[in-house]
Parts: sequence; C-alpha cells; structure tokens
Amino acid sequence: MTLSLFAVCPPGLEPLLAAELAERGFDGVRAGAGGAAFTGDWPEVWRACLELRGAVRVLVRLAEFRVVHLSQLDKSARRVDFSVLKPGTPVRVEASCRRSKIYHDGAAVERVETALQAAGLTLDPEAALTVRARIDDNVCTISLDVCGEPLFKRGHKQAVAKAPMRENLAALFLRACAYDGVEPVLDPMCGSGTFVIEAAEIAAGLQAGRGRRFAFEALATFDRDGFEALKRGPGTPPAWRGFGFDRDPGAIKAAGENAGRAGVSQIAAFEPRPAAELERREGPPGLVIVNPPYGARIGNPASLRALYATLGRRLKASFEGWRVGLVTSDAGLAKATRLPFGPPGPVVDHGGLKIRLWTTKAL
Repeated sequence: MTLSLFAVCPPGLEPLLAAELAERGFDGVRAGAGGAAFTGDWPEVWRACLELRGAVRVLVRLAEFRVVHLSQLDKSARRVDFSVLKPGTPVRVEASCRRSKIYHDGAAVERVETALQAAGLTLDPEAALTVRARIDDNVCTISLDVCGEPLFKRGHKQAVAKAPMRENLAALFLRACAYDGVEPVLDPMCGSGTFVIEAAEIAAGLQAGRGRRFAFEALATFDRDGFEALKRGPGTPPAWRGFGFDRDPGAIKAAGENAGRAGVSQIAAFEPRPAAELERREGPPGLVIVNPPYGARIGNPASLRALYATLGRRLKASFEGWRVGLVTSDAGLAKATRLPFGPPGPVVDHGGLKIRLWTTKAL
C-alpha cells in the first residue's frame, strides 16, 4: 500500500530535509512549504520516524478535498477512511485555517471530531495520536501524526543548559555545513552538548529514534516484529572524535550526562574551557560549529561583541584548515568575529527567535 507522506521541518530548511530523505532511500521525495513529501508503505513510515534526524514529525495523508463552508467540511470528513485507528485507542484533533472561507480553527476541530466519533473512535485531548486538519486556500488536508512527541525528542537529552538547540535543527545545520560523519567536530560553547552528540550519533551510524516510543505503535497497521527488524543495534565506536567546551561547569556536566544516555560518551568529550582559551585537538581538520548567546535571551548584544571577537581570533589563530558554522540571530555579532563567512543561510524560527547559519570555507 503506497501512502502519501510528509515530513515536517522548520520553514527555510526544506531542501536539507529533502536531501536527507533522498539520501536514506525514500521514494517520491519533493521539498515543499514546511517540509518534504515522500511516499512509502507502513514500514517506510516506521523507518522514517526511526531514522530521520531533520524532521519534527511525520504525517500520513488520509484525504484531501476542497471546502468552502463548515457543513461541507462535516460531510467530507465523515467520508475519510479512519480504519487505521483502532476503536478504543484515544485520538485528538488539531486544525489550522489559512487564506480560506473557513477561518475558525476551533470550528474545524469540532467538525473533524464529530466525524471521528461517528466512526466509533474515542477523543482525548491528551492522546498521543493526532489527526491534523489543515485548511489552506480552501483545500482541506486530513493527516495522521504518527510520531506522538516531536521527533527532536530523542529521549536522552534530559539535562539542558540555557537556550538549548533542538536536535533536528542541529542535524540540519550540520548537513548545511557539509558534515560527512568522518571529520572531527568541535563546539566551543556547547551548552548541553546537542551539536557534538548529534554529530557523534551520525558518525556512529545510530538511528535517531532508537530509544523512544512512537504513536504509530497503537495503530491497526502496526507490526511489532516488522518494526523491531528495522532497528539497528549499536556498532563499534568509530575513530571519530567530538569535543565540546563551555565556560559553565554545569553545562559540561549536563552534556556529559546526555552523551552517556545517548551511548556516545566514548567518542564525545566535554570539558570546561572559556572561548579565550580555545585550542584545537590533535588530528585532522574538521568542523567547528557553535550556537553562541545572541543577546535576545542571554546577555547583551553590545557586550557580546567582545565575546564573538575573541572567538573569531582564537579560531583564526589555531584552527587553520577547519570550517566554521555559527548560528546567531544578529548579523552584527557574526561579523564581529571577522571570520570569512559566505552569505548566511535562510532565516529559521527557533523558539520565536529568527536565527541564521553563517558558514566559512576552510580557514
């Protein structure tokens, strides 16, 4: 059975997610607004949730139809095949309306809920399974969110520092920096270690969702044995090394604990060290990737310029041959490093802040 599928990511990063889908062998990949479409059967749905690092969630498209008033939505929603949902398994509904004659999200939710109840299904606002109705330009798409919690919740980052980077964003920014899973990675302001841990998992060939449960496990189509067969066990740790530094000992402790839960503590090392004392490690050049304070939540932009300038000086002095990726919401702070950045990447929403990735070629 070929399903119409959609992997969601932050707007602006859709081509990177599409590239990941294609690289992992999914069919019919096409970047679109807010993510990338692809096709596959139910095992491919399970594999997408297990393996995709850049996606926030995976949606299974159940129906698409044109609607211009609520009674039409009510009738069309009742014709949707919800048989994949088992009676007795709770489900909730979310809706969004844009540029349409149906403009009230709550009214759309009520109509879809009525259709689900007519199909003998149980509603629960806390349910893991979510039916999503998206009405855009008078076209309604009914989808099933098969993930439950967002996919960036890998299950091992229990200790967090201030303004943490989400794992899916870290994975997409690593891809944007052309990280190949072989070269070393260093984060001079690592916080809770997201960049280094994500890079370590990629280097070790670990599946992103290996340690968590998914909402699709409650569906009528779920086959436990088939799903387990898709999982890969941990391999031999590679010769790869990742390094994270931070001036905050508490952040370093959190990063080390997170790396331990992720199973990469053998290849990812963390130690307290301020940016002014940053030094490269023995070995070949690689990638420095960093998400410094922006001043919007932590610190003040004026006082942070000195920090960015110090970081830039240390990188130019000690990291010849390395590439740099820097995430910030302030172009002035990026320029304060005096690093040879190319044009910045697209604007990405990160917790209400507009951030961009700045990258260099080899220093």
